[in-house]
Amino acid sequence: MKKYFLGAGLFGFMSLMSLFSQTEAAGTPQAAALLAKIDNNEIYDSIQYEGEMVINYQGRRYVKTMKAWARGKEFSFIEFTNSDDAGTKYLKREGRLYVYSPDTEEVMLISGHMLKESMMGSDMSYEDTIDNNTLSARYTPSIAGSDVWKGPDGNRDCWLLELTAKKKTESYPRQKLWVDKATGDMLHCEQYALSGAKLKEYSLLKIETQAGKRFPVEMEIRDMLRKNSGTVMRMKNVILDKPIPETVFGMRNLER
Repeated sequence: MKKYFLGAGLFGFMSLMSLFSQTEAAGTPQAAALLAKIDNNEIYDSIQYEGEMVINYQGRRYVKTMKAWARGKEFSFIEFTNSDDAGTKYLKREGRLYVYSPDTEEVMLISGHMLKESMMGSDMSYEDTIDNNTLSARYTPSIAGSDVWKGPDGNRDCWLLELTAKKKTESYPRQKLWVDKATGDMLHCEQYALSGAKLKEYSLLKIETQAGKRFPVEMEIRDMLRKNSGTVMRMKNVILDKPIPETVFGMRNLER
């Protein structure tokens, strides 16, 4: 459900430190440095976790639970465990997304216009789950100034970072990020269409330190095209950088 990227290694760490040494005279950081720090918190070799997705839609509440594994930027596997969806599985392999439904006992490739549909009735689309590259690779950032974000734990002073897509094929041509000045955490994100219409909002609700990184474990997603809708995603028992067997990401695992 979230994006996972291959570990950067020593060279990537050194490059990041170099970026943070480049600041303007007035104390405003370089936009590229801010975006690199956000990317760096989502870079690791592998991840395993248990998740809960709470969907509030037009006055009704749905709770879905799952187990998930991911390796690098190309492989992820999710199995839903709540009673209504038990046995539903998703596999991402090298840019393709497959789903197995226990009702039909069939594996289906999700592609084309289907990628824009809601995933399991949530505010996330299938398209949101298959982005492989970092934000730095996909967007050109600029500092738009300072702002105060009113979050669940009080007001936070932020840099307002604006992103412009490098390619016309991006689902969200523009994004706005509220980045905590003290921690570098991305507290809020707004995603826009080329017309300027707001499409999605992401808000950080809880963050923990995992393997020396500030790692988001709870967030809220809102699809602005869905009336009275919001999805809260929670992660627990997070394990980073533990080897995952190759069989987890095999096509056979979908039907087991």
